[in-house]
Amino acid sequence: MIRLNLSREPQWLDLGHDVRVRVAPLTTGLMAAARSDPSVAGLPGQASAETIAVTMAKALARLVVLDWEGVGDGDGKPVSVTPDGIDALLDIPPLFEAFQLRYVSTGLLLEQEKNASAPSQTGTSAGAIGIADPVAAPAPTVRAS
Repeated sequence: MIRLNLSREPQWLDLGHDVRVRVAPLTTGLMAAARSDPSVAGLPGQASAETIAVTMAKALARLVVLDWEGVGDGDGKPVSVTPDGIDALLDIPPLFEAFQLRYVSTGLLLEQEKNASAPSQTGTSAGAIGIADPVAAPAPTVRAS
């Protein structure tokens, strides 16, 4: 079952290490916009999965991070959210992993659930029989010797 969050209000996301970011709700439109970001669209065809994941996460974060807490400059003074600051924040491995796990993967998990959903009962496969359905085995043949 998919649980819908109908709230379109930004929410705080804890990334650990006393850092939290206020993010817009993840939507299909935001995912599409991140895919269209020049940094993502300009990746070479042979880019590794890791490079694609990092580039996509940064593009998405630049769109959705509205505010943050626990982020400061070299002297510890709080800094404002900027695209370069977001990229630098996600260059810190544990913060990148937390963003991936707690924000990006929630959208990807929903995408996987959608792809694995049952066929529509009014669609062309409404009468189809699943190939994994158990079939009654034929009764064993007993031969007299």
